[in-house]
Amino acid sequence: MAELENKKEIKQRKLKDFSEGNKTTQTIITVCSIIGGFLIWHLIASIPSVHTFLSTPWEVVLAGVAEAKAGGRYWKDISVSLQRVGVGFGIAFICAIPIAFLMGWYPKFRKGVEPWIQFFKSIPPIALIPLVVLAMGLSEKSKYTIIFITSFLVMVVTISQGIKEVDLTLVKAAYTFGAKDFNLFCDIMIPASFPFILVAARLGISTALTTLIAAEMTGTIYGLGARIQGAQQFMNQSIVLLGICTIGIIGFILDRVLLWLEKKLTGWK
Repeated sequence: MAELENKKEIKQRKLKDFSEGNKTTQTIITVCSIIGGFLIWHLIASIPSVHTFLSTPWEVVLAGVAEAKAGGRYWKDISVSLQRVGVGFGIAFICAIPIAFLMGWYPKFRKGVEPWIQFFKSIPPIALIPLVVLAMGLSEKSKYTIIFITSFLVMVVTISQGIKEVDLTLVKAAYTFGAKDFNLFCDIMIPASFPFILVAARLGISTALTTLIAAEMTGTIYGLGARIQGAQQFMNQSIVLLGICTIGIIGFILDRVLLWLEKKLTGWK
């Protein structure tokens, strides 16, 4: 018996070492990929004909340092953009969950709502901007609305798909023991579809950031999108690339945070 336990412990240790080794290897690959990407960027930007519209990484870094020190405009742009993403995405997330559960749980409701969701989902976000601006003007509400619409559509489709994937055996067993719809919703549907909710949140954040830039290019003073547009008008490619890189970094960080939450909260899977 003791020998079997020792063998089991040794096996678990080997699996742990293998897993940690994989993590180390993955980290090395990631770092090498980032360095390689910057080197390729530098080499391409160093070509005289390309350098007229593409700054080198070092020039972008220097532009970022200068912007960060110059009166806080850079940080103001970041904070305003994050606020817009947070409000639009947050409202979309809250609204998407109940609608998605209704779509996944009640086929008649899904048949009535799904065609409209797919219709609006197929429309590019930038095509909705003129209509929203005409309805709400160049206000913060219009930017929140544009981000809300695009994030909501992506998340509601992803979550509803997850609801449909819930094991029906669990549902039938719950009904056999006399579970009500509310208990079924709280004790089975939400836990079973939680991974899909987190995946939907990652997709929603990505969509919100993509839409944000288009929304901020329609008459606003602050924001990364407005900053990019202003720099483009003055042919300042370093600031344009700084804005693009900043959005990419923000998106990467938010995605990593949500991925970490997904691993922590769905470790039972």
